[in-house]
Parts: sequence; C-alpha cells; structure tokens
Amino acid sequence: MEYSTPSLLILPVIFTILFFSKLFTKSKLPPGPKPWPIIGNIHFLGDKPHRAVDELSKNYGPIMTLKLGSNTTIVISSPEIAKEMFLKHDLALSSRAIPDAARPLNHNKLSIGWLPVCPKWRTLRKVAAIHLFTNQRLNMSQELRHSKVKELIGYVQNRCEKGLPVDIGKAGFTTTINLLSNTLFSMDLGSLDSSNSQELKEILWHAFEEGERPNVSDLFPIVKYLDLQGVVKKTACYLTKLKKIFENIIDERLEDPSDVKDDVLSSLLKLVGDGDEELTLDDVKHLLMLTIGDALMAGTDTTSSTLEWIMAELLCNPQIMTKAHIEVDGVLKKGEFMQETDISKLPYIQAIVKETFRLHPPTPFLLPHKANEDVLLHNYLVPKNATIWVNVWSIGRNPSVWPNPEIFAPERYLEREIDVKGRDFELIPFGSGRRMCPGIPLAYRMIHLMLGTLLHSFNWENGKCTKDLNMAEKFGITLKKVEPLQAIPLPR
Repeated sequence: MEYSTPSLLILPVIFTILFFSKLFTKSKLPPGPKPWPIIGNIHFLGDKPHRAVDELSKNYGPIMTLKLGSNTTIVISSPEIAKEMFLKHDLALSSRAIPDAARPLNHNKLSIGWLPVCPKWRTLRKVAAIHLFTNQRLNMSQELRHSKVKELIGYVQNRCEKGLPVDIGKAGFTTTINLLSNTLFSMDLGSLDSSNSQELKEILWHAFEEGERPNVSDLFPIVKYLDLQGVVKKTACYLTKLKKIFENIIDERLEDPSDVKDDVLSSLLKLVGDGDEELTLDDVKHLLMLTIGDALMAGTDTTSSTLEWIMAELLCNPQIMTKAHIEVDGVLKKGEFMQETDISKLPYIQAIVKETFRLHPPTPFLLPHKANEDVLLHNYLVPKNATIWVNVWSIGRNPSVWPNPEIFAPERYLEREIDVKGRDFELIPFGSGRRMCPGIPLAYRMIHLMLGTLLHSFNWENGKCTKDLNMAEKFGITLKKVEPLQAIPLPR
C-alpha cells in the first residue's frame, strides 16, 4: 500500500494532537499531593482519614485527587461540588467502589448497598421502599416502635433505681435491632438483658469490625485473591451465620402457611405466592438475608451511634439539655409517653438531632461511589473507574458554610431551614441522589422517639463524675466514640 505525501504530513499532526490531548487530560485531574512510588498517598491518611483529608483539602482545594495504592480517588469536601455531583452527574457517578469485605457469598451482587444501578437494584430498592419505608408502612408499625421504646425506658428505669449507668450506644443498638427484627419477622433478635443470648448482635458487631478494618486488597486489587489479612474469610464466616439465622426464620414460616403476620416477611412471601414475576422465593431469601442484613447492620449501628453522640453533647452542654427538657415537658404531661406525631411539635429536639448529624455524621465519608465513565466535575476530570469520597464530616465543619463550626449550637437551625434528606447539600448525612440511604424515614422517627422519651423520662449526668467527657472519635464505616458513653439516669 502506498501513502501520498499529504497523508504522510497529516500523520505527525495526528500524533501531536493525541500527545497533547493526553497531557491535557492528565492536567485536568483535580490537584492533590504528589504520590510516593507504589503506596501513593496512603501515608497521609493515618487512623482518622476524614480529618487528614480535611487538612489536605485546605491546601489542595474542595475537589482533590489522591492516589491510594493503585486506586485513583477523588475527594469532595464542599457542598457546592457535592451538589453538582448529585444533581448533574448522579447516574454517571452512581456505581460503588466495592471493598473486598463485601464480596463473600456474592453479597455485592445481591445487596442494595453494593449493586450498580441496574434492573435488579431497582427491583430490590422498590420492594424495600414499599414494604419497609413508606409512610403507610411506618404508620402501621408505630405501636411496635412505641413498645420497643417502652422496653428501653423500663430497662433504664431499672438502672436508675439501682444507681447504675446506662451504656447509651449498646442500649440504642439493641432497641433498634428489635425494632427492625419485629418489623421484618415479628420477633426480637436482641436483648437489653446482657445475660440473654446476643448471637445476632455479636455477629453484626464482628461483621462491622471486619468491614471497617483497612485492607491491603482494597488498595492493591492485584493481591485480593490472596486475602492477606483474612478479611474475606472472616467476613464470609459471619455472613454465613447471618444467612443461617434468616434461613431458619423463613423456613419456619414456610412450614406453617397459616402463620400469617403483619410483617415484611409475610408481605414478601405473599408477593411470591401471587406469582409476582419480579420476585421469586430465592429473591425473597436473598433480600432478607443480605439486603435486610444490610439494614440491620447499617441501621442499628448508625442510629445507636447517633443517639450516643447526641447524649454526649447534651452532657457536655447542660444548658442545651435544660432547653430540651423544657420543650419536651411543654408537649408531654408527666408520665405520658411520646408519640411520633409529637416530633413535629419539638423543633428544638429536631435541631439537636440535625446539629449532631453535622458535627458527628453517622458515616464520615458517604459509601464510596465509582465513576462509570469520564466526567467533568467542577472543570476537573473524574476518570472512569475512579473512586469518589464525599467527606460529609468536612462539609459539616466548613467555616464558610457554618459560623463557629466547632461549637454545638442547635439554635442555628431555628434561624435557617435545613433539610437532612438530600436536598440541602450543607448537611447530607444520608447522602443524596439515587444512592441515598433508603432508611431515612425510619431512622428519623426512631432517633427522635428514643431521644425525646429518654429526656422526658429522666435527668442525666456523666457516669464518670468528671466535668468533661472524652469526645474522641474512632474512625470506621460509622463514626463512634473511643470511650462508650456511660450516662447515669436520675428520676425527674
């Protein structure tokens, strides 16, 4: 084949354009610290990555590139860029960066939290929304929540009479487990009495610990099949135990068709019995064992840790607790139990919850997103397959957004309307867009119901009898206190 002279002249021009195009693309990545060979920027993160990344963003800007092992990670630390991400590029950035701990038993292929946006994901999310989180379903199960909160108050009353402290995080955790398990299966799976079986609770705690542990396989996927730290092996063990518990519950219900209860399991089995083409019995088992397992793990941990942070802040700020007591007492009579319809009458209690979400978000980073394609975000390139971290902890402490950001001040929400359901990007503890946490309606009701009832029923003081609580935090999927809160309930 012969080439003409014009063709030969064009070739260098094409190569030059391609060369500079690559340089241009590379230069369009967001700025960030220079990576070290092999490890990249891992050494910057330390044991509190949310704080380390916040400090780095002060030098490199609200959108930043980190090289973590062999992974390119884009970090977003401002509400403006988060808004652009979720409103303009939600679908393109909607996949998940899946950690190795989510892969055992094909968990990542069956879970709402980890599946990509696809027909299977849409079906599971629709089923979860309709049968768990609609206002109609939640209104139907109000009495159940009230009964679980009454059990919590009975437990706290017993501790009060004995002059013993209450581990707020553990009490909230068990109450939330029982709420969810009764909604799903009409049975308790936890106990406030530590002498009773705590099997499910222990499984969930251990599974969370494995998921929160830094894993070299997530930084260097080339070695993931070696499972060097045993994370996959240990997580598989806990998920297998969880699967067995749920399988036994489902099988017992199937063995007795007359055992019809007003719970999620009966509703889902009815769909299968009616020949719903979108949902098979196998789907129901997977939905309950894995997707609902996610709800138990994520819902219990985030709700209980939020309640613990709220009570810790109130103990550190007694004048705020006094205002909260006054507001609750103005709505409820002495000895009267709080109802969910009372939440709207308690704006200061709502403000306390929002302020806790700002200072102590349930997850310091939203679950990591992954780019499905190259995206131009804030005039920078987010390359295909890059991981995206949204640092909601940093957004909540941004001084350009929040005056005096380190001060716990619920009054700020009485002066401005801020929503926590994904519309106001200054405060997005549950995320936004199509990957936003579907359990927001239930979590919102439970946190307010537990908090309002605990404040109306008791006065509280620091169990350590010291002036200042240790408010140090421990990084993980959820942001927990280093020292569990031991609060002493006093009669009112």
